Amino acid sequence: MMCFMILIFMTLCGAVASLFLKRASGTEGILKMFLNINLYIGGGLYLISAVLNVYILRYLDYSVVLPLTSITYIWTMILSYMILKEKITVKKMLGVALILIGAVFVSM
Repeated sequence: MMCFMILIFMTLCGAVASLFLKRASGTEGILKMFLNINLYIGGGLYLISAVLNVYILRYLDYSVVLPLTSITYIWTMILSYMILKEKITVKKMLGVALILIGAVFVSM
């Protein structure tokens, strides 16, 4: 049970990392991007997510962990809607639903 909670947290870290990297991408020029704190926060969160992924793989099968990382897509859609004010279309919801259905089938 604890491993699945860590896995959920890992996927959330990945989604939040993407949000920070999206913010870093808005800077003009490569030098300014390297000076943008969002780049380092996003990279740090990705590092935490990767370390948690390795840790979880000690206890759960790879064939279970990898498909369940698709939960990141749900977090990403929610965060992009709430923070970036992006629209959630039927097409996006259908795409995420199909990814999740596929993940469930693969992990069975």
